[in-house]
Amino acid sequence: MTSTTDRPAATTLLRFATAGSVDDGKSTLVGRLLHDSKSVLADQLEAVEHASRSRGQDAPDLALLTDGLRAEREQGITIDVAHRYFATARRRFVLADTPGHVQYTRNMVTGASTAELTVILVDARNGVVEQTRRHAAVAALLRVPHVVLAVNKMDLVGHRQDAFTAITDAFTAYATKLGLPQVTAIPVSALNGDNVVEPSAHMDWYAGPTVLQHLESVPVSDAPAQSPARLPVQYVIRPQTPEHPDYRGYAGQIAAGSFRVGQEVTVLPSGRTTTITGIDLLGESVDAAVTPQSVALRLADQLDVSRGDLIAPAAAAPAVTQDIEATVCHVADRPLTPGDRVLVKHATRTVKALVKDIPSRLALDDLSAHPAPGSLAANDIGQVVIRTAEALPIDPYADSRRTGSFLLIDPADGTTLTAAMAGHAFAGQATGAPARDDDGWDF
Repeated sequence: MTSTTDRPAATTLLRFATAGSVDDGKSTLVGRLLHDSKSVLADQLEAVEHASRSRGQDAPDLALLTDGLRAEREQGITIDVAHRYFATARRRFVLADTPGHVQYTRNMVTGASTAELTVILVDARNGVVEQTRRHAAVAALLRVPHVVLAVNKMDLVGHRQDAFTAITDAFTAYATKLGLPQVTAIPVSALNGDNVVEPSAHMDWYAGPTVLQHLESVPVSDAPAQSPARLPVQYVIRPQTPEHPDYRGYAGQIAAGSFRVGQEVTVLPSGRTTTITGIDLLGESVDAAVTPQSVALRLADQLDVSRGDLIAPAAAAPAVTQDIEATVCHVADRPLTPGDRVLVKHATRTVKALVKDIPSRLALDDLSAHPAPGSLAANDIGQVVIRTAEALPIDPYADSRRTGSFLLIDPADGTTLTAAMAGHAFAGQATGAPARDDDGWDF
């Protein structure tokens, strides 16, 4: 195996996720990718070989490189998100191998929420199935910039080009309806290594890149750095030492854009405006900072700023509202219904909220909206209208994946109910005294 110290320094990082139906070969593809790119340590490979022999297999089962949980190995399916970090000479990677079983679609939402690329696997014998459509819909919902369709197990259909073309055409038509970006389709055999890292000798009709070649060359978006700046405040630093008697820094990770000293900013939801007088990064003062750096901002005025507030440029601040319409993927076993009391976790702020309405649910077969479904069950995708107890500064998800997303949480036990992507905020902000429901929740 090539030592990582022998490789040139990688200059870019790609976060990507894999998805597909059960037994489509996701874990095998990931294992083959790690193995053939020489990203597997000798002791890891030895452990896989031992586990494979104990299951009566002659050759190493590369799927075990990611299926690390005992329950997964016993069942032969992936039930959790397995993260792997590896690098080649051209790029560094963070990989999330997500579950294929419909019961664990919620985990795919977790794995793909920060991904810049999603690899969706399809079994060449089965073609596009319901779970394929669900994973494509989740990728579109999360606005993953790049999608790869890996048509796996091509060896089981005789490496036929017509089989590959039929699946590609069906998936591309569906992806177009979803508004997904251009899909890159690659015929592979993860078990044999065809077109994963090395080109296949059995499919000379395919002249495109291998999976690894595409992962190494796909452009990584710098959109978060170009977006209007956002800093969710995580902590207020007040050392109160003789050296810094008046120091007050507002610390957090920059979610988008960049800040500079002298910039006019607004603190939300209060709407107070001030100027940045200093930026501290890793104990040093700097003139500017960009996403995703963690910094402490010093402001010119002594404002009431606390955890959960958002600092943004005064000229490009997000809307502040208590009424939010969002597209959601419901991930809990208990259904979501109008009238439910929930907690909304947005960036570093958590507030009480009510589910006012569920206008529609998405049908995955024809992408039609079923009006007034009454509730959302586990893995359903739909529209919800939320009323929060406190005003929140929320961007449209199309503008910012970080500050345009939020979670709905069960206030009784802290269970995550729904992953939500803000569509648009209703015009106007709440004024005057808030209304109260019968149990004392302020709205």
